[in-house]
Amino acid sequence: MKRLVRWFPFNAEQTVNILSEFGPLVTLFVVNALYGVTAGIWSLIGTTILSLIVMWVVLKRLPMFALIAGGITLIFSGLSLYTHDPMWVQLKVTLFNAIFAVFLGIGLVLKKNFFKYTFEKTFHYTTEGWNKFTKSFIVLFLFLAAANEAVRIGFPWQNDFDLLGWKTDGLNVWVMFKVAIVMPLTGIYAYVMTRKLQKFAMTPEQQRAERSSRKTATGAMRAAE
Repeated sequence: MKRLVRWFPFNAEQTVNILSEFGPLVTLFVVNALYGVTAGIWSLIGTTILSLIVMWVVLKRLPMFALIAGGITLIFSGLSLYTHDPMWVQLKVTLFNAIFAVFLGIGLVLKKNFFKYTFEKTFHYTTEGWNKFTKSFIVLFLFLAAANEAVRIGFPWQNDFDLLGWKTDGLNVWVMFKVAIVMPLTGIYAYVMTRKLQKFAMTPEQQRAERSSRKTATGAMRAAE
């Protein structure tokens, strides 16, 4: 069991989140290659809905981030079917990364760190650590948005390309870029940044002081009401 945890250090929620991101893209890649763009987009819609159902069954709830991402995927997939243009599916990734980067930035300005709010019950780091972590991901999301646009524009979905002797269309080039490059690099980046964040881990004394401060602030707010 310890060996399994060492090689696959993800809990149930993290595993479901990984599969819900990875599964629909792989399905889109396979179905698009076999049956064309329209069938591929329908498969993306179907597997996205299936992933949300699996989350609900396994986790007994729908994580907010996954719900938002799934909802946006369904909307832009619907636009692609309506306009007969897969560009909307690709553009969704650019807009999502860019908007999320802005969202994280606004949170920093307002001193409402999204990652701290989301993960503070699991991970205990100082405010400085959470802020550094968030800034690094703002940079990552902006980079991913720019890279996504470069691939989308550089490999138009309606054109065919020869990749090392294998002929495929631009949409599959984009999917391969997402699955084979973006997802592994994002995972490695998150792992490295999480390891670096360890030096900002709070001591038990700091954790108790923060909980006490939070309770005091909550009590003061209730008294003011």
